[in-house]
Amino acid sequence: MTMAFQGIGIASSCAIALGPAFIDVRGRTVVAPLAILAEQVESELKRLDLAVAAARDALNAVREQIPHDTPIKIAEFIDAHLLMLEDAALIGEVRRIVIEQNCNAEWALQLQRNTLIRVFDAMDDPYLRTRRDDIEHVVNQIQAFLRGDVSLSDAKLADLNGCIVVAHDLTPADTIVLRQRGAAAFVTESGGPMSHTAILARSLGVPAVMGIHDITRYLHPQEYLVVDGATGTVLANNDARTLRYFRGCLKKIKTRQRRLRELVTRPSRTRDGVVISLLANLELPEDVRTAKANGAAGVGLYRTEFLYLNRRDMPDEEEHFATYTAMMAGLDGIPITIRTLDLGVDKNCDAFDNASTNACNPALGLRAIRLCLKEPDIFRPQLRAILRASALGPVRLMLPLVTNVYELDTVLVLLAQLRSQLDREGLRYDAAMPIGAMIEVPAAALCARAMAQRIDFLSIGTNDLIQYTLAIDRLDDAVNYLFDPLHPAILRLVRMVIDAGRSLDIPVSMCGEMAGNPRFTRLLLGLGLREFSMQPGALLDVKEIILGADVKDLQHRTAQLFAHLDDIEPAQLVDALNQS
Repeated sequence: MTMAFQGIGIASSCAIALGPAFIDVRGRTVVAPLAILAEQVESELKRLDLAVAAARDALNAVREQIPHDTPIKIAEFIDAHLLMLEDAALIGEVRRIVIEQNCNAEWALQLQRNTLIRVFDAMDDPYLRTRRDDIEHVVNQIQAFLRGDVSLSDAKLADLNGCIVVAHDLTPADTIVLRQRGAAAFVTESGGPMSHTAILARSLGVPAVMGIHDITRYLHPQEYLVVDGATGTVLANNDARTLRYFRGCLKKIKTRQRRLRELVTRPSRTRDGVVISLLANLELPEDVRTAKANGAAGVGLYRTEFLYLNRRDMPDEEEHFATYTAMMAGLDGIPITIRTLDLGVDKNCDAFDNASTNACNPALGLRAIRLCLKEPDIFRPQLRAILRASALGPVRLMLPLVTNVYELDTVLVLLAQLRSQLDREGLRYDAAMPIGAMIEVPAAALCARAMAQRIDFLSIGTNDLIQYTLAIDRLDDAVNYLFDPLHPAILRLVRMVIDAGRSLDIPVSMCGEMAGNPRFTRLLLGLGLREFSMQPGALLDVKEIILGADVKDLQHRTAQLFAHLDDIEPAQLVDALNQS
């Protein structure tokens, strides 16, 4: 009897798909060094140039196929790869290696790929670390043309309607073209929830599971699969009962999605009349459309450090100002919270030489508000631009990684100086623009009351707060099982911050992933949280729970939960709280 197969990977979407497997076995070619004669170097360089040109043509062809109503971010992935094909750090270095080492282009490309991958792997920031995928994708495309292969995007494939594509990895070009050809889901051996395949899959509404090692070796073409993007599960050799169950789940998901869309225009208010503010975390102006489509009441976290990355110069005040005004224009008057740059260590502008880049522990290095206060010439242009933007609509300014009140006092003095400058220059700003701090280290949580006495709001960044409190890296496979939002220490710190805000009558929001997880919504309501900020796609799921919640009852039940926090597994207490 054939045994059922179950693969567990990284959940990258919240959807289910059933269909036959299309197995792509690319990505396993071994590259070997090959010595060439001095007189062969020119022809080898020409061979490399032809492969780069072919990769560029293929990407341009894919970009032209992208429908006009597709999210802009999808086209940007292709543009990023096109820019890399012109980057001296990649192609220029490969040419140098061919010349200096008298080796074949494939080997030179592999050596430079390894050098760049090591740089990205050493980065602390999870988003930037996953950008190593860009290197892999571009290198693999060039290698394919050097070998004379065709890319998956260019292959004359049969109709993929309803198929589940299983591959070692997929480039953005592959993902777009395969979806256009009808692919129902993606499963890859590499990647994670912030990889390009995962991001594109979410943008396109396609189920995806990442990081199931060697899955292409265990599955067969046309084998009927079940892909659960919410749990990261892939099932094969399923019996009729299993298939019937997942078909029922798929039907329920579609029904639920239609029901959730009906909640967009409903006020975010609990059953007993408590108003809850549901905000979105954004990075780019293009994200505004998704936030508004899901009914966001504002932007609770706008990350600005991406203005500084992948460039050789610093953004000046006018560039900051233009970016913020473009973002605000799309928001149509709803409020925005602009977080000042979290630059430093692994997130650097090439124009800025940060001596702490080689720190033994980058996560604890010179970054965020620490860097800004040490290098005020970097900080002042951004603060001036935010102040000027505040004259155009409701803006809040938020400071990241604050650990003590001295940092807050220093920033407040600097802001007063900048306001005086703007007054002398006749430039407008909102004198009452709220100033807040992110609480993302235990020291800040323990001092939340002292901080709340100096500023206008607090925002809990649970991702870092959990990592720093529990001393674990959530991306490290060896210890990420310890990443626990329900650890008693985390719950006590969150309550401490919310209580500090309540006692001084200032707003407290939460912008970490805990805020966008419906499992924790009732708990957070019971703790007194009234402002949630999350990825736009999670807004309606959280809103559904809020609409059916009774805050007074949840407060009573949450108090009982804390009374037994050290006696019973917190997860059990939260599951009981979620029982309606």
